[in-house]
Amino acid sequence: MPKNITLAIDEDLLDKARVLAAMRRTSVNEMVREYLKKLVEQEAQFDEVTEELLRLSRESTARMGEWRPTHEGTHSGEPHRDRQR
Repeated sequence: MPKNITLAIDEDLLDKARVLAAMRRTSVNEMVREYLKKLVEQEAQFDEVTEELLRLSRESTARMGEWRPTHEGTHSGEPHRDRQR
């Protein structure tokens, strides 16, 4: 069941939102509801992707090794691996 909330909003912003809602043939209430719904869905997708990446990294058998940059390699003037294209 939908719940009512009280929202404090700048009067000028509310006026503009009402005009926009009228242009879209909807209500400010519906626009806020849809915005919040999309925001929550995006966050859930982000959480799912993050969890999947963490799972893949835990289960990976690949090893990155223990390579560390040296002072000589860093200042040699040679291109770095991450900068080559």
